[in-house]
Amino acid sequence: MNKSELVQKSYDIAKERYAAIGVDVEATLEKLQKVQVSIHCWQADDVTGFENLKNMGGGGIQATGNYPGKARNIDELRSDIEKVQTLVGGDHRLNLHAIYGDFGNKVVDRNEVEPSHFTGWMQWAKEKNLMLDFNSTSFGHPKSGDLTLANPDKSIRDFWIDHTKRCRAISEEMGKFQNDPCIMNLWVHDGSKDLTVNRYLYRSLLEKSLDEIYAQEYKNMKDCIESKLFGIALESYTVGSHDFYLGYGAKKQKMVTLDMGHFHLTESVADKISSLLLFTPEIMLHVSRAVRWDSDHVVLLNDEITELAKEIIRADALSKVHIGLDFFDASINRIGAYAIGIRSTQKAFLQGLLEPIAKLREYEANGQYFERLALLEETKGLPWNAVWDYFCLKNNIAVGEDYITEVQQYEKDVTSKRN
Repeated sequence: MNKSELVQKSYDIAKERYAAIGVDVEATLEKLQKVQVSIHCWQADDVTGFENLKNMGGGGIQATGNYPGKARNIDELRSDIEKVQTLVGGDHRLNLHAIYGDFGNKVVDRNEVEPSHFTGWMQWAKEKNLMLDFNSTSFGHPKSGDLTLANPDKSIRDFWIDHTKRCRAISEEMGKFQNDPCIMNLWVHDGSKDLTVNRYLYRSLLEKSLDEIYAQEYKNMKDCIESKLFGIALESYTVGSHDFYLGYGAKKQKMVTLDMGHFHLTESVADKISSLLLFTPEIMLHVSRAVRWDSDHVVLLNDEITELAKEIIRADALSKVHIGLDFFDASINRIGAYAIGIRSTQKAFLQGLLEPIAKLREYEANGQYFERLALLEETKGLPWNAVWDYFCLKNNIAVGEDYITEVQQYEKDVTSKRN
């Protein structure tokens, strides 16, 4: 019996096992097939981008590691994303930062970016059956410093306001081109390394900047705003805290982005889903993994992501929650990091979709808490992995650990030849 036959046999048994607790596995697979993941472009090149600006500053972000073979230009990055597509099932999205434009040999500052710099991305994405999302880029620029949209210096603040306005206009054109709303995320690193006595001032300036940025309404893009607990070298104070953006998002009816690495390690991001959905129209996720102080490790199938996925499905919120990845690990094979992260995310949502939610809700409504807890525990041991293997087989992608060989071959053929 070959591997495909084993996968089919295991799937048939799993389907019967799940049917016994009221779960339609075929319907589950149809739902999983439609779960889109917005793949972040910046894992492929360590958040370098393709600008021609000199004297680039740090300003709140850092990729660590020196594994060989990172993408050095647009063609190489696109090649890497195309390879990733062959390792994961389903149709997905690609999330671009503003620094990834096709600038050629020209020097284009952040307040000069235009839709024309991303026309090639739109055409390529259409050919590759990808939808595009977008981000403004406030870090890694001589004018980044500690404060951008919250900077008391009006000239610097206006520079970043103009940049973000242009990014929204680019997102609008992307959404129009692909006939699907482009989600534009706004994250700024603004804060202070040590104590500040001007918390209110900086937050009031950030609010005014956002009001100016969002004054223009668009139909083909959606805005989301992302908080963080702290930034690198800005550990004592973050202007755009979760409280700030939660209040602003609820007031202005903007999506709030929940990055799994942007909260205290003991906080549950899953618990925030039901609260936000009551007061904001939708939610954007940046699926990541925090390790101590660093927020952007490769996503694994751990308790945090599994509970997050289950909570979204329990809230019937798959249509209201957008799933994006946000990690960058330069210490391992970058394509492998993509494959692990995307597949782990999909596995988490598969486990959520396979929950016998109708029976669990019935137990809860009847006050049968022992039965509810017992069933939750027993589902952990059900053969969800057999369903996952079948999902891979059905999508004609590597089953189980077979993708390791594919990544190794791509490294041998492609990335190892990049100096």
